[in-house]
Amino acid sequence: MCPPRSTRVVALRELRSQPEGRERSGSVTDFVGRRRELKELREDIARTGLDTLSGRKAKSPRARVLLVAGRPGSGRTALAEAFVREVGEDYPDGVLRTRLTSPGGQTVATERAIRTLLEGLGEPTPPGAAEDELSSALRAALAHRKAILLVDDAADPYQVDALLPDTPECLVVITAEGPLTGIPDVRPCTLGGLDTPSGVQLLAQRIGDTRITVDPRAAESLAEECGGQPAALALVGGWLAAHPKAAVSDVAKQLHDMPPGTSGPLGRGFRLVYESLPQPAQRTLRLLPLAPAGIVDSHTASALAGCSVAAAQSTLEDFAGLGLLRPASDGLYLLPGCLVPLIQALLETKERAGEVELARARMLERTVRLLHSCRVMAEPDEDGADGADVRERLEGLPRALRFPDRRAAAKWLDTRLPALSAAASLAVADGGLDTLARRLVAALVRALAEHRGTAGAAPELYGLHRLVLDVAERRGLHREQAAALLNLADLDAETGRTQEALERYRAALDAGRAANDPYATGRAMESVGGAYQELTDWHRAADWFGRALAQALARGERADEARLYGRLGNVHTYAGRYGDALRSWRTAAAGYRKLADVPGQAKALSEMARIQEYAGRPEESLHTCREAVELARRAGDLRLQAALQVRLADTLDRLGDPAAARLHRSAADRLLGDDPAACEIRSGSD
Repeated sequence: MCPPRSTRVVALRELRSQPEGRERSGSVTDFVGRRRELKELREDIARTGLDTLSGRKAKSPRARVLLVAGRPGSGRTALAEAFVREVGEDYPDGVLRTRLTSPGGQTVATERAIRTLLEGLGEPTPPGAAEDELSSALRAALAHRKAILLVDDAADPYQVDALLPDTPECLVVITAEGPLTGIPDVRPCTLGGLDTPSGVQLLAQRIGDTRITVDPRAAESLAEECGGQPAALALVGGWLAAHPKAAVSDVAKQLHDMPPGTSGPLGRGFRLVYESLPQPAQRTLRLLPLAPAGIVDSHTASALAGCSVAAAQSTLEDFAGLGLLRPASDGLYLLPGCLVPLIQALLETKERAGEVELARARMLERTVRLLHSCRVMAEPDEDGADGADVRERLEGLPRALRFPDRRAAAKWLDTRLPALSAAASLAVADGGLDTLARRLVAALVRALAEHRGTAGAAPELYGLHRLVLDVAERRGLHREQAAALLNLADLDAETGRTQEALERYRAALDAGRAANDPYATGRAMESVGGAYQELTDWHRAADWFGRALAQALARGERADEARLYGRLGNVHTYAGRYGDALRSWRTAAAGYRKLADVPGQAKALSEMARIQEYAGRPEESLHTCREAVELARRAGDLRLQAALQVRLADTLDRLGDPAAARLHRSAADRLLGDDPAACEIRSGSD
């Protein structure tokens, strides 16, 4: 369990962590020392390039790239942030941020990093787009901007290369553990420890000036014991802030006397803090590396530790005060990457594998329930009973898992999305919790679709459908495999990747047949036909629509029959086979009539009229069009009525009756007002 809050830990140094994307105004992080490094970085912006000095012409006018190199915990990110604040006024288009390594040490996909930057610029990110396409889009978006890209924790130069703007007006600031030898013309600013006065100043920000003034020599000794390492100083300063009666000299001696096997100043500072925690808090800390993407909130900690949300929140606040977590916005905390190896080692040595698996399962189950609550808040109340239906569906959830309103639910989804996506990916990759992983992915898909709409959530949905496909293939779940392939193919088709969509539709057909699922096979056959239609292969399109139609006829699915006759009619029309097209649309109209689907019947007759006109039979077209107008009127479809009135006018013009044509155009204007664009619907005649 999480421990009760007994001591309020006051963090004198405010720590803020901005989310990836565009920098928010007013973000200020305390920073000490490093004046020489800041000066070198500023001078490096205007430095003559090595290519120019050697007489060689630069290959392309890329942005200046600055590199801050240092070991984890050296303050490399803090220095980069401080430098960006200093020069930010010179780059009016703002600061864009992305991380290339997660706190757990996993490399972030370059595609995901580019999407983060594009989203920060407010640019669209097509679902399923390849890295090259996204990289080109990013460079195009930055071509006429003067912005800073802050790329944190790069692991290798290949990650960075795809992000570099092709304009010298932009500045790229990278942090990494060591040199990135694959990026030309980059001179790293390598960090060691802070000088002793700066280390003492950093301690004073945590514990106040009084204890420093009482024994300045002890403070200097403590800063030296911490090796001037900002992360170690933050931990030790946090511990001293939580123990106001402890002498600075005693802490310096305690660190000095620790066994030599303790891994450096950071390891000693972490051990000092960890061993001072109550046992329940120690266990909570050990479980935090299980938090996806190193992002923690009260619900995550509560589920991992098996305690109340309030107790978890109290413990997280204590951890933040001690320097074990970094507070972020909206109740989120970040696990510092430099501490993850130390905490992970404790997790592996002190926690049983079964307990770890159980904690992970609790966390995933909690996430599924929160996503369910989030989705319900976005659903319309079909009964119109002033939220009664929503309340009924939330009754099975504890109060702590409910959102007060739709806006709060949407904000939670937006701020937690990186962690939610990481949770889904990790659950699928784990392989041991496939049932929970499938539920989690399904819940996330539904929540995103409800809050953002399918089109707005398409980039995220694409990745989630791929995760579903991974699990389905691993488990031999043919029905789910077919559904995932169909969803992915639809997104491919919507973004113009018709050939890729066609391949996935064919794979979905195979999976649907393996599952003996007539819905999936019928949908796949129809979609294969649609892909061939998009590729203007009318013969194959008609063949596949015919196969789907045969299955619908065999199963007596009348609505599908009518729709597929219509799709066949369209293909025949495009191919110039007007006789076949008319027969198909006539059958479709008869099918809609039997279904009492008046709008469907009106549209089918409208298409028949169009084809009759193409075929040079204006009198028949006029008769069919009038019949369609009456049906459209009964259906209340004003736009279709207007389009049909325009078609009637065009036909009457061809028949030499301009007066009647003017009457029908006036009728169209009355139906839709005087907006000319509204009358451009010619029932597909364009």
